[in-house]
Amino acid sequence: MERLKKVWPWLKNRYVLTLLIFAVWMTFFDSHDLITQFRYKARLGELEENKQFYLEQIEQVKKDREELMTNAEMLEKFAREKYKMKKDDEDLYIVIRD
Repeated sequence: MERLKKVWPWLKNRYVLTLLIFAVWMTFFDSHDLITQFRYKARLGELEENKQFYLEQIEQVKKDREELMTNAEMLEKFAREKYKMKKDDEDLYIVIRD
């Protein structure tokens, strides 16, 4: 009861009451509330990791592409493995491993 008597004059002040209502509104009910901001921050971290992964993949693909364009043996190997191409006098056997 004694605490309520100490707090009550503060709550009667309209500026403190307005500030309190604003803080509660921004914390829980607004479209930019704290919970949503924490979720956005976590999602941003995930997207940054994905971005780094894809940038590394792009660099690897660029390196592989450059190697394929300059090395005829690698180009032939790539065509045989990826697109199952063969020469006219060859037979192609595909082994599927389980």
